[in-house]
Amino acid sequence: MGLIVQKFGGTSVANAERLRNVARIIADTYRKGNRVVAVLSAQGDTTDELIEKAKEINPNASKREMDMLLSTGEQISCSLCAMAIETMGLPVVSLTGWQAGVQTNSSYSSARIKKIQVERIQSELDRSNSIVIVTGFQGINKFGDITTLGRGGSDTSAVALAAALKADLCQIYTDVEGIYTADPRHVKGAKKLDEITFDEMLELASLGAQVLHNRSVEMAKKYRVNLEVLSSFANKPGTKVKEVAKQMEKTQISGVAKDKNVARLALVGVEDRPGIAYKVFSLLGQNDINVDIILQSIGRNDTQDISFTVKRSDVDKAKEILEGHKSSLRFEHIDVNKNMVKVSIVGAGMLDNAGVAATMFGALYDADINIHMISTSEIKISVLLDEADTDSAVQAIHDRFFGE
Repeated sequence: MGLIVQKFGGTSVANAERLRNVARIIADTYRKGNRVVAVLSAQGDTTDELIEKAKEINPNASKREMDMLLSTGEQISCSLCAMAIETMGLPVVSLTGWQAGVQTNSSYSSARIKKIQVERIQSELDRSNSIVIVTGFQGINKFGDITTLGRGGSDTSAVALAAALKADLCQIYTDVEGIYTADPRHVKGAKKLDEITFDEMLELASLGAQVLHNRSVEMAKKYRVNLEVLSSFANKPGTKVKEVAKQMEKTQISGVAKDKNVARLALVGVEDRPGIAYKVFSLLGQNDINVDIILQSIGRNDTQDISFTVKRSDVDKAKEILEGHKSSLRFEHIDVNKNMVKVSIVGAGMLDNAGVAATMFGALYDADINIHMISTSEIKISVLLDEADTDSAVQAIHDRFFGE
């Protein structure tokens, strides 16, 4: 008999039929002798619909009131799921994030979990032997206000509860059967992985893979949570995320990811003198703009170019900030390109295998795809490409590493 935390995303609970299916999964786990805590997201597009309702009333609503509104989506899912389990004659209770003891900071709409007081959940598990269903994505701050954790926050809620409760297993149920070498909905020949390391999963999550939220992976790694990703629609084993994983035979990488939320800025004709890069990126950092890939050209005629990428949502702000300091930075002009994509390969196997980068670049060359920028680390290689080449690039790279 173990304690299992199960998380179900919006697609898994999108309608009455799917909610009943989730209830059956939870009930089956319980009937096998396990104690179960289930974490649910809002149904389907509920969160987006609530955001639209808010815009009809007040397009500039405060983040506090938005959190108050958006938290209702998960409450609906949890109460309905509890009702479905009641029809099976099993003991069950649904709890909001704050009833479950999830305490956060006060960053409305993007709160961070500070601690979880598990006494209420533990009481329900021990005293009444109940299945406990908890709203994901939310908690309460020191003022007693409802807070939300940001998109993907239900993954984080589940892993945090698993860590606090010292659960034997945390299962993340989604609409695919596990972690794949690429998105199986868009890449032919994508293969499901039996295992993947925390580091590889964290890189894939941060590089655009949407199966797990990167904050949840960070937390699972930190607290050594036994994590598994599997489908709520297929009764099959999923992918285990762990500290050390066996590499797929004859491959050096675990997956290919794409990220379209990328824009490139280039400061053209910057004076070639010490301190310029420091000034540029200090300005951006002070304004909470994260920079990813950076490329600085070789100086010519006492000038150089500095190119870098940011999120598309930050590009206009970044350009405005830099234009406002043009006189001190002394550049000729700023070139902006929003039609870019970042394609990456990830794998701990890169460390012990030479020629991985050459294989990736060769696949792009054979597909007649031009590379604009390159970034590398110990377990990833990322390239910046034209957005129009996204699908063909991912398929070409995947075929080169995982093809027959």
